[in-house]
Amino acid sequence: MKKVRKAVIPVAGLGTRFLPATKAMPKEMLTIVDRPVVQYAVDEALEAGIEHIVFVTGRNKHIIEDYFDIQPELLDTLTRSGKTDQLSTLNRMQPQPGAISFTRQQAPHGLGHAVWCAHDVIGDEPFALLLPDMVSFGERGCLAGVMELYERTGGNVVAVEQCDPLDTGSYGIVGKGPGVEKGFAITGMVEKPEPSAAPSNFYINGRYVLQPEIFGLLDNQERGAGGEIQLTDAMLRLSAAQDFFASPFEGRMFDCGSKDGFIQANVAFALARADIRDLVLEPIETIIAQQTRRSEAA
Repeated sequence: MKKVRKAVIPVAGLGTRFLPATKAMPKEMLTIVDRPVVQYAVDEALEAGIEHIVFVTGRNKHIIEDYFDIQPELLDTLTRSGKTDQLSTLNRMQPQPGAISFTRQQAPHGLGHAVWCAHDVIGDEPFALLLPDMVSFGERGCLAGVMELYERTGGNVVAVEQCDPLDTGSYGIVGKGPGVEKGFAITGMVEKPEPSAAPSNFYINGRYVLQPEIFGLLDNQERGAGGEIQLTDAMLRLSAAQDFFASPFEGRMFDCGSKDGFIQANVAFALARADIRDLVLEPIETIIAQQTRRSEAA
């Protein structure tokens, strides 16, 4: 079993669900409280022990590269102004030299194609995959549990959560097999099944550890839903030869690729922070009360 050292974070999407905000700004740079969405994915990867992060970017994503670069003028200004708290925060978040790579997905051919674009940087070793739109909220990041299960089982591991059984048609659903410590074997994967045909109500939530053989399958993967190269299709083919396991996440994943999930994440993270919780809790409660009264009056 090889150690998982590298992680892939695809950031090439156009963010059309957030137009017009994403007309000039990558959706991954929209902020949850005071940090961009992509920072949460990076923090989660580093917390789980990842040593090298590979970003798969697209056109107009140079802001992400600039964000993770050192800005001497800003650091100098903060130093001269005595703003030690902000300076300390930036220094803690700054990646180590050589710990981040960028590769380009030159055309929007789907998530599977975006992952394939990282194959030269990943090489012949297992890797983690984090979808940055999915923001982890809990005592610790979701990927940490995935990595721990991988160290016990090997093979391929995906994080899962439970949805309402009536909502399986909105998710990629896995079949639940024999249990393992803090997880279970996956017996199958179905994309957006009807509730009557769903093998379970466990859905894949955007965190993976995959073996490098997935790249060879993605290289000749036929286009699937939406005319795109789908990662799930290649995972299904890989599951015929390799084991897949599921790591249930005990926290909550917010889908920040949707407006409602993004707003929910901002509220949840704000209320979880001691420095601003009391500043926002009462105004939020007041707004809810006002909206309730208006709805009742209508």
